[in-house]
Amino acid sequence: MKQTAARDLHQMSLLEAAQLVEKRKVSPLELTDAVLKQIERAEPKINAFITVVADQARAVAKAHEAMIAAGYYMGPLHGLPIALKDNLYTKGIRSTAGSKVLGDFVPDEDATVTARLKASGAVIVGKTNMHEFAWGGTTDNPHYGPTRNPWNPERFPAGSSGGSGAAVAARECFGAIGTDTGGSIRLPSAVNGVTGIRPTIGRVSNYNIVPLAWSMDTAGPMTRTAADCAAMFNVIAGHDPKDEASARVPVPDYMAQLNVGVGGLRIGVVPDYFFSHLQPAVHDAVRSALKVLEGQKAQVVDVEIANIQGNISAQLTIESAEPSTYHQHWLRTRPQDYGEDVRVLLEVGEMLLATHYLQAQRYRTLLRHEFMEAFDDVDVFICPTLPFVATPVGATSVVIEGGKEEDMLSAIMQYTGVPSLTGLPSMSVPCGFSPDGLPIGMQIIGRPFD
Repeated sequence: MKQTAARDLHQMSLLEAAQLVEKRKVSPLELTDAVLKQIERAEPKINAFITVVADQARAVAKAHEAMIAAGYYMGPLHGLPIALKDNLYTKGIRSTAGSKVLGDFVPDEDATVTARLKASGAVIVGKTNMHEFAWGGTTDNPHYGPTRNPWNPERFPAGSSGGSGAAVAARECFGAIGTDTGGSIRLPSAVNGVTGIRPTIGRVSNYNIVPLAWSMDTAGPMTRTAADCAAMFNVIAGHDPKDEASARVPVPDYMAQLNVGVGGLRIGVVPDYFFSHLQPAVHDAVRSALKVLEGQKAQVVDVEIANIQGNISAQLTIESAEPSTYHQHWLRTRPQDYGEDVRVLLEVGEMLLATHYLQAQRYRTLLRHEFMEAFDDVDVFICPTLPFVATPVGATSVVIEGGKEEDMLSAIMQYTGVPSLTGLPSMSVPCGFSPDGLPIGMQIIGRPFD
C-alpha cells in the first residue's frame, strides 16, 4: 500500500479518511498511528478514555491493511479507528461501565454493536470514559477522573457519553459509539460540537450493553458530521435475535438521502416549552438555524403539545426505578463502591412505589400519542438540545436565567427527555457558538424509524 507523507491524518472526517483508504492513498495503520499519537497528546488534558488498546489496534490495522492490499475492501469503516463507550462489552478488553463495581470485568463476548463494527473492518482504539453506570449528565467520574471539554478544559463534556463526545471533538478517533437513555448521546454531542444520533428504540441492539433503564436505553453513533453518523449507523442498525426488544423493521441506506434538500419540510416547534427557559445564546443560535432552514424553503410551524410539561418527572421516575432493579444486589453488598451521586439515585429508585412507575409509563403512552398526532401536520420537530452551554467541571447546578441556580440533572434533560420517553429518533447537530466560544447544539426529532 502506498504510504503518504506525514500529515495530520487525525483531523479528517470519517468519510474523508475512508475515501483515502479505499483508494489506497492512506493505510489503516497510518490512520491508527495518527489517532494514537493524538490520544497521547490530548489525554492529559481531556481524559476521554478509560482504556486505550494501542498494541491491539495496531495489530488489527495491519491485518486490515493486508486485506485491502489484496483487493478486499469492506466499506467506509474499513481500517478506521473508532472508540466505544465503556458500557459496551468488548471481548478481551476491560469494560467497566465507568464503575468500580465492574472495574475488573473483562467480557468473553462482544456486544452486538461491537461485533458489527468489527465485522465492518473498524479498528477499536479504546473504551471511553462515562458517567458511572451512565446515570448522570456530567461525566464527572469519581473512579476514573472527570472528562473535560476539548473546547475549554475547564468546562464539562456533558454525559453520560462524555468521553465519546470529547474523543470525537479532540480528534482522538474518527467516530465513537455512545449510549442514550435520557440524552446521553445528544447532550455530549451538543456541548462538544459534534453530531450524535439517538435511534428509534429497537433500531440498534442493546445486547451485551450494561443497562441503565432498559425501556429507554439505546446505542448510537457520534461523529464530526451527519454524513459520518450515517455511515456508522448503516453498520450498527438492524434486527438482532439476541435482543428481545430489537425491532424487525427494514434498515434503509442512511447515506442515500444526505443531499436531499429541505424545501417543503414542515418543521414543528413547541415555543411554550422548547423556547421558554434557556440561555439567550442557545435561544439565538437555534432560532438563527431555523431562519436558515426557512431560507431553504422549509416551513416552521408552531405546535402545541398539551402534556409535555410532565416529561422530566416521568423520566426521573423511570430512570430511578429500572436501574435500582438491576443494581439491587451490588447496592446491598458493595454500596461503598458507588459514587455518591449514583448511589443516592439508586436508593431513591428503591423507595419508589409501583404506582409511581406505572403512572410514569402511562404518561409515556400519552406523550407519544400526542406527538404522533402532531406528526400529521409536521415532518420533524426542532428545539435546542439542552438549554445552556457547557458548565464548569464539577458543577452540580446551573444558572439558566434570572440568576437562579437549578439542579443540573433536571435542567440538562429538559429537552432530550421528550424523545427518550416517546421512543422517537432524535439527533443533535452543531448550530453555533456562545459569545465565549462554546458549542451549541440543535435537536431534531423525527417519526419512528425515520
